[in-house]
Amino acid sequence: MAISLPAHHAPAEPPVKKPLYAQLYVQVLVAIAAGIALGHFYPQLGADLKPLGDAFIKLVKMIIAPVIFLTIATGIAGMSDLKKVGRVAGKAMLYFITFSTLALIVGLVIGNLVQPGASMHIDPATLDPGAIQEYTTKAHDQSIVAFLMNIIPTTIVGAFSGGDILQVLFFSVLFGISLAMVGEKARPVTDFLTAVSAPMFKLVGILMKAAPIGAFGAMAFTIGKYGIGSVVNLAMLVGTFYVTSAFFVFVVLGAVCRYNGFSIFALIRYIKEELLLVLGTSSSEAALPTLMDKMEKAGAEKSVVGLVVPTGYSFNLDGTNIYMTLAALFIAQATGIHLSFGEQIMLLLVAMLSSKGAAGITGAGFVTLAATLTAVPSVPVAGIALILGIDRFMSECRALTNLTGNAVATLVVARWEGALDKEKLDAALSGKKLPAPAAEDAARGAMVPAE
Repeated sequence: MAISLPAHHAPAEPPVKKPLYAQLYVQVLVAIAAGIALGHFYPQLGADLKPLGDAFIKLVKMIIAPVIFLTIATGIAGMSDLKKVGRVAGKAMLYFITFSTLALIVGLVIGNLVQPGASMHIDPATLDPGAIQEYTTKAHDQSIVAFLMNIIPTTIVGAFSGGDILQVLFFSVLFGISLAMVGEKARPVTDFLTAVSAPMFKLVGILMKAAPIGAFGAMAFTIGKYGIGSVVNLAMLVGTFYVTSAFFVFVVLGAVCRYNGFSIFALIRYIKEELLLVLGTSSSEAALPTLMDKMEKAGAEKSVVGLVVPTGYSFNLDGTNIYMTLAALFIAQATGIHLSFGEQIMLLLVAMLSSKGAAGITGAGFVTLAATLTAVPSVPVAGIALILGIDRFMSECRALTNLTGNAVATLVVARWEGALDKEKLDAALSGKKLPAPAAEDAARGAMVPAE
């Protein structure tokens, strides 16, 4: 006689695998290839498609602030131990400072070993300071004190309308702590914010369907505007930067991942949609909402994800840091300026500060580089005009490295805090799908396309 199991013991239906053409990462990859081809063969048309990429990035930025607020406020409100908030923030900052400094050192060491600019012999007198005036002006306007003061928004509404990640983070943490301290009386507010999360994450899923269009327009613009040929003249610098970033990701971060019980290769495979989106748009912000969701699906607690990922977008810029020291040495070498060991240490120390002071500014890579060179008089600030034409190609690598670094940081800090579900992590990185509570599925299911 057949025995029927109760419904709650019935084995879960395996997820239906989407056809290849319907998967987001495949669509983005095809869009990138099409954008490159269009930009190369029809450069004017490609350059004219810039609004497509800009519009998609604006769409994503539109929802970043509410996603951060909802994730952090509800995550902290559900914490019984408020000391954990400070503990997580402290561990995250320790991680950020350590690996950001390590990235600066790696760029400095590789720059000295490879010397990508040694054969250029540029006369500093021929450089045009006007070409980089926009960036030097922003660099002069920045200071650590000004940066810290800017974290505090003038008004609550201003934090959200301005789209400043750190200001939204600051208010969200305070509001989440307030909810937790009020306790049961705040339950209706917490329940309301949790309910709002469902349509907000559904909106993220809807917007992600436009990712291939955004990647196509952004890549067509890059190739049409600057041309692949612009890379050839400075191929040594571009190649050195990409190889150095790969070394940092696969060797340095790879060792960190291995020590913490997971593989960097499995993690990269898990976040491949986000990486391809960043590659196509040259903006790591385009992948921030879905990265937060994926880190939570990989077993990191919501409160940890909400604190580490947005903060990392300003303080854990591994790719930008590698670029800064490598590019500064390139300019010195290209203009025939020898930097002593003491001057290089000064360069490193200044870069550690300027990389935080210009965080979150448009064109932050160039701004931080200009700010760093301003403090090292022997290297001409106008020298950054040498790499202005290829910065767009290097920005993609910066963004890819930054995104990967923040994914690693989130999982590592979660593990340090005992807030990482190893079973969920192993399942996520191996491509398996664990059954999730119905409420979680409703709130989160639409964010990341099924494999």
